Amino acid sequence: MTQQAILCVDDEPMILMNLRDQLANHFGEQYDYEFAENAAEAWEVIDEMAEDGIILLAIICDWLMPEVKGDEFLIDVHQQYPSVIKILLTGQADPAAVDRLKKQTQLQAYLVKPWDRKNLLEILELKLRGAHAERFDCVC
Repeated sequence: MTQQAILCVDDEPMILMNLRDQLANHFGEQYDYEFAENAAEAWEVIDEMAEDGIILLAIICDWLMPEVKGDEFLIDVHQQYPSVIKILLTGQADPAAVDRLKKQTQLQAYLVKPWDRKNLLEILELKLRGAHAERFDCVC
């Protein structure tokens, strides 16, 4: 069976720990969960997953990060992996950056910190079901 993963990118370790707990408690072992504290580290994780044959299904990404902002990272990801689900989870995003993401990456959701756990998980579950249906050409 092919492994599938969700990648969380945020420069705050506490946020990553909260996301890890929420995802694992909701989805269990259905997916692999990967974490990165910046865009460069996220690219390393993405490259390793590709080498290992792990399918990247979704990225939950902060906007305000050092070096490369979340919108720039997600635009770059979209160019290589257009089918990856992209969710922006941030406390402070530039409205122009969010608009650019919506236009250039098919951004699936924009959530403000502190986020509502139930809302995030419902959105992710809905989008993942849609991704599975598209990937495997089935109507579920």
